[in-house]
Amino acid sequence: MSSIVTKDGTKIYYKDWGSGPAVVFSHGWPLNADAWENQMVFLAANGYRCIAHDRRGHGRSDQPWIGNDMETYADDLAELIEKLDLNGITLVGHSTGGGEVARYIGRHGCQRVAGVVLVGSVTPLMLKTDDNPIGLPITVFDDIRSGVAADRSQFFMNLTPPFYGTNLPDATISQGVCDAFWLQGMQGGLLNQLQCIKAFSETDFSDDLEKFEIPTLIIHGDDDQIVPIATSALAATKLIKNATLKIYPGGPHGLADTHKDQLNSDLLAFLKT
Repeated sequence: MSSIVTKDGTKIYYKDWGSGPAVVFSHGWPLNADAWENQMVFLAANGYRCIAHDRRGHGRSDQPWIGNDMETYADDLAELIEKLDLNGITLVGHSTGGGEVARYIGRHGCQRVAGVVLVGSVTPLMLKTDDNPIGLPITVFDDIRSGVAADRSQFFMNLTPPFYGTNLPDATISQGVCDAFWLQGMQGGLLNQLQCIKAFSETDFSDDLEKFEIPTLIIHGDDDQIVPIATSALAATKLIKNATLKIYPGGPHGLADTHKDQLNSDLLAFLKT
């Protein structure tokens, strides 16, 4: 398997498909790089080099006791980009991966980046605070922690309906996709996934978003039950200069599967502009 070893000795797995301008994908919690396979196959067939890694603590990467925070996630992404000597890249981040992309730009700048796509991203801040009254209360994330700690296998099974919108009328996603979600989740480390909850929910990315100096496309489903659109996409568009917002009517959180053809088409159109 392809991998790099970071400065703190953590092995990060990645897949590297196709050739051409590079598109680098960051996945959501509690998934891994496999969550992007539909997009990677499509874009690689259309002349792009597609790279996706398993975040530390997730999938096939190491499960270290330390570094399960946004700063380290962003630095791991930077090391991957630098070791592969990628330039002119488009960063695509879903959910927690959107936060990882934002913190990467906040810490490492836009020198290697040509564009960004945020899909169902946790940016700018999920947690309700005095400065962010539209956020979700800490009890929501405490309940996630409790559920994962008590029985994460069942918790991930219970998470698939709101993730893919199968608890709503006219849902079409298959049981197989739901099972794949569970499998990806169970490949991660328990400690790493617990600490990642704090990272994706309590990190404020507002300053990072204001440093975006490249074309940015924000994609979000207006029926997202995991990352509500008001706390994320609608707020992010006010912070990113000249961002383009595209809302998927009836779209849930798992757009890479439920709306894969539409997402693939929108990604290709963005890459060609």
